[in-house]
Amino acid sequence: MFVVGQTEIAARPQEPALYLVATPIGNLGDITLRALETLASADILACEDTRVTRVLLDRYGIRQRPTPYHEHNAGEAGPRLIEALEAGKSVALVSDAGTPLVSDPGFRLVGQALEAGIRVVPIPGASAVLAALTASGLPSDAFMFAGFLPVKDGQRRSRLSALTAVPATLIFFESPRRLADTLAAMADVFGDRPAAVGRELTKRFEEMRTGSLSGLAAHYGEAPTPKGEVVVCVGPPQESEAADPQDVDRLLLSLAKEMPASKAAAEAARMTGGQKPALYRRLLELKDSAE
Repeated sequence: MFVVGQTEIAARPQEPALYLVATPIGNLGDITLRALETLASADILACEDTRVTRVLLDRYGIRQRPTPYHEHNAGEAGPRLIEALEAGKSVALVSDAGTPLVSDPGFRLVGQALEAGIRVVPIPGASAVLAALTASGLPSDAFMFAGFLPVKDGQRRSRLSALTAVPATLIFFESPRRLADTLAAMADVFGDRPAAVGRELTKRFEEMRTGSLSGLAAHYGEAPTPKGEVVVCVGPPQESEAADPQDVDRLLLSLAKEMPASKAAAEAARMTGGQKPALYRRLLELKDSAE
């Protein structure tokens, strides 16, 4: 059972499956009826922080007792959840805010569930990534979520360099404390592209500030450290930028650290619009010269 306004609504039982339930990123009104029914009727509710999830459950009169599943206990909690799923239970997974698996360890549980032949059901809803993109005024026909950047400046700039040639709007999560430095690094690496900073999205003090990377870096460099969650959107490169061979080389080498050469070439082709065979040959050349 869950409550909307003054109305009590009976929740139907859920079929055995792993349900990935999106929760509000700030405003608790941004929850779907399907999500509420799933949270109320699942046999097990797994979440990042039980205290955070408890606030949402209390708002809608849901009496579930959430169990923790997060970065620090995934090794132990994950197998227990899989055992419950294999026993015919329904498990709902939520993050503290937004859609599960976006910058959280839920992807491990999904992988384990799929390997075990367990059905995985997405329950869509709020997303800070899409909220920022749609309000940014930047192109939305192609976009890439790049998550959090490395903390150290050198590693951060290296990661940004690998993304320079991506022909899409780039979306990042960032700490308020590092925002000014990150924007300055982006301006140095990307050039002065149009960008937007979303802060406290859907909350009372929501802010969406647009401008150039250099202008935004100057603003946040002079202003007091902002509070709350931050999303940074950066416009795609101009056509003249996208074809820079050095940028493509950096992208190839960065991808090759994480995947086989053939797959790295295919991913680089998707990201840059280049031809996979040529990119594969170029990657082999780069590896040979490095050796």
